[in-house]
Amino acid sequence: MSALASPLGPADLASLFGHFLVLSFLAIGGAITTAPEMNRYLVAQQHWLTDAQFTASVAIAQAAPGPNVLFVAVLGWNVAGPLGALATMTGILLPSTALSLWATRWGHARRETRGVRAFTTGMAPLTIGLLVATGWVLAGPAAGRPGTMLLVAGTVVMMLRTKFSPMWAVGAGAVIGAIGWA
Repeated sequence: MSALASPLGPADLASLFGHFLVLSFLAIGGAITTAPEMNRYLVAQQHWLTDAQFTASVAIAQAAPGPNVLFVAVLGWNVAGPLGALATMTGILLPSTALSLWATRWGHARRETRGVRAFTTGMAPLTIGLLVATGWVLAGPAAGRPGTMLLVAGTVVMMLRTKFSPMWAVGAGAVIGAIGWA
């Protein structure tokens, strides 16, 4: 088996690429906002990953330095090795990059019009809703552990009521997880 061989056949790789290509158009607020649909496709529909593998892939990529979209490459890699990473990253980046370049130029030329201002204002609640859905999916594997859910709830309260850096919550989560309490 060569270094670029994939456990998926060409049709499955094309399907993987096509699915991430479509998700690229839905990735308002970044690729992470489409994580629930990625989970549905990779875990529930195709059974290429388990829920735990999916969550671990996202967590590992988010912990690594670099762009937020790296989790897409990790998911692709875990599904089909280097060709899977290539399929998912090309699929998620190609249309959104081309569309973003065009829309930025178009919107910048018309930034003072009522329609452009309304569009940009209306995107904020949509992005927040997609991020909440992503958090819900990523918290799913921890739902059965009361300590973990208590940590999540405490983090939310801390973020809403104080001006503490979220890094304190990340540090607390790391310590609690290392001890085995969550």
